[in-house]
Amino acid sequence: MTENLKRPNYQSMLDAILPLDVDALTEAQNHMDCLVKPLGSLGKLEDISVKIAGITGKVHNDLAKRGIVIMAADNGICEEGVSSSPKEITLLQAINMTRGICGIGVLSKWSSADLRVVDIGIDGDYDNAKIINAKVRRGTENFAKMPAMTRIQVEQAIEIGIQIVADLATEGYKLIGTGEMGIGNTSTSSAVIMALTGTPASDAVGKGGGLTAEAYEKKKRVLEEAIKLHNPNPKDPIDVLAKVGGLDIAGLVGCFIGAAYYRIPIVVDGVISIAAALAAERLRPGIKAFMIASHISKEPAYIAAEAELQLKPMLAMDMRLGEGTGCPLAFQMIDAACCIMNKMATFEEVSIEKDYRVDNRE
Repeated sequence: MTENLKRPNYQSMLDAILPLDVDALTEAQNHMDCLVKPLGSLGKLEDISVKIAGITGKVHNDLAKRGIVIMAADNGICEEGVSSSPKEITLLQAINMTRGICGIGVLSKWSSADLRVVDIGIDGDYDNAKIINAKVRRGTENFAKMPAMTRIQVEQAIEIGIQIVADLATEGYKLIGTGEMGIGNTSTSSAVIMALTGTPASDAVGKGGGLTAEAYEKKKRVLEEAIKLHNPNPKDPIDVLAKVGGLDIAGLVGCFIGAAYYRIPIVVDGVISIAAALAAERLRPGIKAFMIASHISKEPAYIAAEAELQLKPMLAMDMRLGEGTGCPLAFQMIDAACCIMNKMATFEEVSIEKDYRVDNRE
């Protein structure tokens, strides 16, 4: 991968995405209902395994080769004092991710997942061959004063995300997680979700990495005023991202598009990730069928996005770090779901009648 990444046309890929495989879904559900257990008794594990069959077109799946894509970018909105951390942390943590010593580094290694750290907009220079240099620009503008970026730059970032997934697909990856690194990106994700859903700042803005009471009130005010200034069109996700978004969010939109196109299950992490998921769903209604939500973020904007997407996160761990840290945890649950489908016996195999069962599923 180099700076001169191939850039697939995202609109043509959106048009080519097919729905879940109905035959595989039916076959998987029938097989699940024949396993030696009460109907529906393994809850979300059953739902996940059936959904994965619909994505891949196969009832039995081995998703051992998995990767987490980290989109790293700086955000000009930090100039408004909406973050307690200096923007230099973006580059430092991106480097630490390649060393495996930060949150996502440790958890990805634990879950046997590979990391792809992508510089899609870091405002800094470095010498690290493990970071994929796909920089669209050196951070976004301060959207409290001007649009964060141009539509063309949003589209470039989306197409980079698609290409990253295309490379993973070519290399045989079967499961993808979404992560990010960018100081100020709880502000961008909150603004994107506010603009797309109409949720007020009082219900959408959190404290991110930590803010004083005064800074927290300022953050809500800054985001409300920025949305009023730019008046982004909620029916046009590209317009929303260009005016109040971030390059990391736009890159993750591309990851969701790419995963749906290549029919790879993709895991949503926290608020930044779900902001991208919501934008992707607005671009191509139904694309959420290829997504699996990992955990409920403590950032309030997450709730507004999840209410529309209805992805039903599997974990409630009070996490708010981001970075993709919910994905390795979800990978373990996904492994368990596939294991049930692949290895659990059927009633017929153990010579037990199943006619007595009552279906209490809603």
